[in-house]
Amino acid sequence: INGFDVKIAPAVTPGDKESGPYDPLNPSVRELSKGHKRTPKNRAFEADTVFEKDIVIPLRDGLKLYADVFRPKTDSKVPAILIWSPYGKTGNGPHGLGMIPGRFGVPESQVSGYEKFEGLDPAVWPARGYAIVNVDLRGSWDSEGIVPWVGKQDGQDGYDAIEHVAKLPWCTGKVAMGGNSWLAMVQWQIASQNPPSLAAIAPWEGNADFYRDTLARGGVPYPYDAMWKVLQDSMVGRIGAEAPISMLKEYPLYNEYWDDKNVKLEKIKVPAYVLASFSSALHTTGSVRGYHDISSKDKWLRIHARQEWSDLYHPDNVDDLTKFYDYFVKGIKNDWMSTQRVRGSLVGFNQPNVVNTPLESYPIPNTENTKLYLGSGEKLVPSPQQEAEALSYDAAYVPKHPLQGGEELLFRYKIPKKTWLIGYSWLNINISNDGDDDIDVFAQIGKQDASGEQLVNMNVPLKELIPPVSHHTEAADTCFLKYLGPTGSLRGSHAITKVDPKPMRFTGEWPEYTNTARKAIPAGTVTKLEVPIWPTGIVFEEGEYLTLKVSGHYMSFMEFDFLQGASHANKGRHTVHIGDASDSYLVVPLLDPLV
Repeated sequence: INGFDVKIAPAVTPGDKESGPYDPLNPSVRELSKGHKRTPKNRAFEADTVFEKDIVIPLRDGLKLYADVFRPKTDSKVPAILIWSPYGKTGNGPHGLGMIPGRFGVPESQVSGYEKFEGLDPAVWPARGYAIVNVDLRGSWDSEGIVPWVGKQDGQDGYDAIEHVAKLPWCTGKVAMGGNSWLAMVQWQIASQNPPSLAAIAPWEGNADFYRDTLARGGVPYPYDAMWKVLQDSMVGRIGAEAPISMLKEYPLYNEYWDDKNVKLEKIKVPAYVLASFSSALHTTGSVRGYHDISSKDKWLRIHARQEWSDLYHPDNVDDLTKFYDYFVKGIKNDWMSTQRVRGSLVGFNQPNVVNTPLESYPIPNTENTKLYLGSGEKLVPSPQQEAEALSYDAAYVPKHPLQGGEELLFRYKIPKKTWLIGYSWLNINISNDGDDDIDVFAQIGKQDASGEQLVNMNVPLKELIPPVSHHTEAADTCFLKYLGPTGSLRGSHAITKVDPKPMRFTGEWPEYTNTARKAIPAGTVTKLEVPIWPTGIVFEEGEYLTLKVSGHYMSFMEFDFLQGASHANKGRHTVHIGDASDSYLVVPLLDPLV
């Protein structure tokens, strides 16, 4: 890839125990009648549907992909919605909504069991006049080749698949795409190739620059190298999969290999309905940047306040997406064009969420940022204290649970009136390390109630979990369900790669880095670092506290409990310098509520 020899990880063979459910290759056609259920617990099909299993999609290099098609039983031609991932099709695979207790608030009766993981449900869309085409991408399951990792190869393969499907006898020639997470990440790549038959995309929560958005935020591989390695090592296929974690060990700096996974968003011109949330620990920055940087004149952004799969299958959102597809894929002149271009949400923690509020943009233009200085007595204050002070923590500490604390500096700002925090924050910090020539620093903004209790926001309401629970401590400890606030990280040696902010850039002065070079920081040297913190939206009431935590480790929940306590590279003791001329402060976009 781009001149680099790519390391390959072995794949799990389809049918092995580790691959999960597997329906062997068997090209066939059958009818699923209206009311059909895969199991008595599943959702019924809403229309008579033709199920074509394992159709062949040829690629330009001669390899074959396999796909399942669910199309309405009709003599009329219909458009297609392409669902693209390595996760298996039609219920295959180890992934699913039953991965953690609570099913993310999606009961079995809400999905058919034929859906691709994170994909649109075939029980729903044929009744709305669309065919669902579930594709096993290159190298996954029985599709030929080696599994690529959201790079240009996916874009080219997707182009070929779209143009093939558009010419099938049942298709109108119009193809859309849909799905969450990986299924959204590949939409960016495929749309950047501009296949002529692609009519619309709906990348619902997908990062667009794999290295900077998720794998090595701020140049720090920890902790998401551990999460992505789990996914890398669980790919199912006949040969193997591209191994980005092995490549990261060899190429820790951003280079042309990683550039293959950085979508050229400006090339995208197709209509787009983009989704983002703050609960995702993988996709927030990429989703928002994707909306801003694509060249599409017809584009919409919705930021929701739930977990992504809970949002995906919610009936109101299915109807909303249908209206978007109908307008751009079928040419139905409905009222979609009157839809607010940006709809935002804020999470309340202990207060009601603000949902689908119309915004001029996100972040809100011309918001005046508030500068809060790190002060003594665990305070964030509007002006720097005169006395210099040094605060420290053990940078090598590895926590087992994010709410148990330990070796973290806490600072608090008492909110004087009802306030929204909405947009991008960052931390300017003067810091040194007594035991190493680098500094990985982590920051997290959170919320305490008026009594000083650190709060947890449930991304799925407790009563919607399956079975429901009465308190957050009864729900699984996972970032899928529990949001503690936006996080940020920076490897100090990468500070020299800071990009000069562009005056008209939607992120304003939010620090960004190319991560293409490093410069060691001699032990004991005080250096000023600017740590970018992910965008968010939080509601604060008068008397509550905005909190800032600073440490040498990640301070939020991971996706799975076994990932908690991952090891990291920090050594020694970090010392944070506040007061006097140290100029350590937090920048936050605080404003009066708009509704």
